[in-house]
Amino acid sequence: MVIAPKEPDPEKVSTYECGFNAFDDARMKFDVQFYIVAILFIIVDLDVAFLFPWAVTLFNPTLGATRDFQIFAFWSMFVFLAVFAIGFLYEWKKGALEWR
Repeated sequence: MVIAPKEPDPEKVSTYECGFNAFDDARMKFDVQFYIVAILFIIVDLDVAFLFPWAVTLFNPTLGATRDFQIFAFWSMFVFLAVFAIGFLYEWKKGALEWR
């Protein structure tokens, strides 16, 4: 394999994806709006990924968290969600959520 001669033929160099020949050029242009929506989705998804374990473990009596830690964790998440909400409102005001 490493020292085998390379013999390209039309079948080897043809574009092939998911069992079908390519319909169009692979480098077609997408609207920037798709990327913005994808980035906003990832941000919201990460927010939920941080929020879910926090909500499950914050007031779980079997973990033995002290009351001071629970208060600290609550206000830390409150600040996190406030920054997230301010960023979301900023994006909304700038029109990033409007489909043009």
